[in-house]
Amino acid sequence: MRIDRIRLRAIELRLREPFRISSGVTHQRTILLADIDLGGVTGIAECVAGEAPNYSYETIDTARIVIERHLAPALLGRTFEHPGEVGPFLDQVARGHRMAKAALEMAVWEGWARGRGVSLAEALGGKKSAVPAGVSIGIHPDTDALLERIGRFVDTGYRRIKLKISRGHDIRILEAVRARYPRVPLTVDANADYGQEDLDHLAGLDRFGLVLVEQPFPEDALLLHARLQERMETDVCLDESITSPDRCREAVELGAGRVVNIKPGRVGGHGPSLEIHDICAGAGLPVWCGGMLESGIGRAHNVALASLPNMRLPNDTSASDRYWERDVVVPPFQLDDQGMVAVPTGPGMGVEVDEDYLRAIQVDSTEISPAA
Repeated sequence: MRIDRIRLRAIELRLREPFRISSGVTHQRTILLADIDLGGVTGIAECVAGEAPNYSYETIDTARIVIERHLAPALLGRTFEHPGEVGPFLDQVARGHRMAKAALEMAVWEGWARGRGVSLAEALGGKKSAVPAGVSIGIHPDTDALLERIGRFVDTGYRRIKLKISRGHDIRILEAVRARYPRVPLTVDANADYGQEDLDHLAGLDRFGLVLVEQPFPEDALLLHARLQERMETDVCLDESITSPDRCREAVELGAGRVVNIKPGRVGGHGPSLEIHDICAGAGLPVWCGGMLESGIGRAHNVALASLPNMRLPNDTSASDRYWERDVVVPPFQLDDQGMVAVPTGPGMGVEVDEDYLRAIQVDSTEISPAA
C-alpha cells in the first residue's frame, strides 16, 4: 500500500442552527478533508479541528500547516502493509497534533478497506449492523425552547439526550428537564468548565438520575475526576482527558471515570481508538463514540467505529439532518424507528461523496506532491 498522492480540500457547511458549548458557539463549519491515493484507490476522511482554539489547541489552520509541511511530505512515497502502521509512523514525525494526524490516518484506513472491497466497519472489527443514536443539544438560554427541542428529539426516537452545561447553567436547566421528562435517558457534558471548588456542586447532580456526567474538569485533571467519581453514584465519563491509549491506561488505574467517550478524529485516528476501546473492554468500562460536528464523511467513520463490541452506550451518531440542511454524502445518514443508525456495508465508509455538492461548497484545494 503505497501513498501516491495527498489532496486537502476545505469546504464550508452552515449549521441548521448555532451550536453552543461552554467554550464558544459555532454557526458554520469550515471542514478540512483529506484524500489519499493508495495505488489507484482513494481514501477520504476529515479533520475535526475547529476554526478557533477553544475546544482544542488545534485549529483548521494549524492542522493544514502541520499536514502540508510535515506529515504529508513524510508519508508520500512510503509503503505500508496495514493502516495500523500509519499512526505510529506519524508519531515519529511530529509531537501532538492528533487531529491533523487522524485526518490522514483515517483516510488510509478508508482507502485500504475500499481497495479490499470490505466495509470500514468490518476492517475495524465491528460486529453490529446498526448502532444506537443519541443527540447532543447545545446550551440554550431559553428553557422553554430547550424543552420543546428535547421533546422533538425524543419523539424522533433518539435513545439518549445529551445536554451541554456550564457553571451557572446546570441545576435550573436540569430541574426543568426532569420535571418535564423524568424518565428520558439523560447525560450532561461540561466540556471541562468546572474546577476543584465545584466538587460538592457536581456531586449533587446525582439527584437527577443521569446516565453520566461528561468531562467536568480540564483534560489534565485526572486526579480531580477520580475524586469526583469517589463522591458520585453517577458515572463520570472522560472525553478530552483521553488523549492517547497511555493516558487511558492512567485514567483507568486512577479510577478517574467509569465511561470513556472515544472520538477518533481527536485521539489520532482509528488505530489509537481501537487500542483505547480494547483497554476499556479489558477493564470492564463501556465506551461510546462521540461527535465533533462532522460532515457525513466524518460521521461515516464514527458509525463504523461505533459498531465495535464494547461500544455499549448510545453514540453521538445523529442523522445527517440533525445538523445540516444538506450533507456531503449519499445516502445521508438517517434514524430508523428504533432510534438506530444503520452501519454501511459497502466498500470503505460505505457511502459516496456528493462531488457536485462538494465542489459547490469548496473554498480551496491543495495537492501535495512528493519532493523532487
